[in-house]
Amino acid sequence: MKSFLKIFSIAFVCFVVAIGAGLWAFSKFYNPSTDVVVSDEGKKESMSIVDSNKELETEAKSELEKLIENSKRKNMLLLGMEGARTDTIMFASFDPESKNLDLVSIPRDTYYSRKGHSAADKKKINAVYGDEGTDGTIRAISDVLEGVPIDYYVKITYSGVERIVNSLGGVNVNIPIDMDYDDPYAEPPLHIHLKKGEQVLDGKHALQFLRFRKSNNGGGYPDGDLGRIKAQQQFMKASLGKVLSFKLPVVANTVIKYVKTNMDLSDIGVMAKNAIGMTKGNLKTYSLPGKSTTQNHASYFLHDQDAVENLMKEIYRSGKE
Repeated sequence: MKSFLKIFSIAFVCFVVAIGAGLWAFSKFYNPSTDVVVSDEGKKESMSIVDSNKELETEAKSELEKLIENSKRKNMLLLGMEGARTDTIMFASFDPESKNLDLVSIPRDTYYSRKGHSAADKKKINAVYGDEGTDGTIRAISDVLEGVPIDYYVKITYSGVERIVNSLGGVNVNIPIDMDYDDPYAEPPLHIHLKKGEQVLDGKHALQFLRFRKSNNGGGYPDGDLGRIKAQQQFMKASLGKVLSFKLPVVANTVIKYVKTNMDLSDIGVMAKNAIGMTKGNLKTYSLPGKSTTQNHASYFLHDQDAVENLMKEIYRSGKE
């Protein structure tokens, strides 16, 4: 099986959790304290030490570190699983002030060397999960993204995406090409037969759309992966728009059953409250900067560290102009 949930499904489910389940849970369960008391004991004693080092620390920090320090953004790692490997990886960053949601797709073949793992397949970032679990994957993605912190994770399954799309009553998309592909050996078996044009996809056909890579005759998107990403992003944006206008408790009840996350009710509630007023226009999508290559008969995606740092700075600056 070459493909799992792709860009839309993970990002969509993540934000359904944050907006859908969140608004519902927030109104029923969440009652945060509005008063914070800070003791002054020891404050004067430590003030001179803090002040004396403040200027030095500021000078030593990079521009990205300063942007992160002064930001209220919450970052999430979104995972689609294929056995013991992460087939879909996405970094999602939400700014409660601007209500911008920025999504960065991380190719599963991104080169990531680890001590003690010399096999070619172990040098891909999607192999980290099988060895080090969710925490290890979070550390690896944060490393690739130049130290940007990750607060939460969300994981989802095939059946979850199908049922969530069905709970929305389907999603309207414009299919760019005829899609015909059969793989009886995939798990689950894959049979894709979709016609070009605008149509509403139910959960079953949405999965076909998201999993499509090529046709039986070897053809596919004219511009390869770029075309596939564009199609998936179109689906993601259409779905987010549907979520924002739908009866959220219905979606939330479905989402809660099929996702795994370390967000608790208070986390979801705060994020949901901050997301009120968000529109599709607040959503921006990116791909990890870099290029594909082949080394020792293995295919890798080599990320461009300078370009990644610039992308992270662009995201953290957005909404601040």
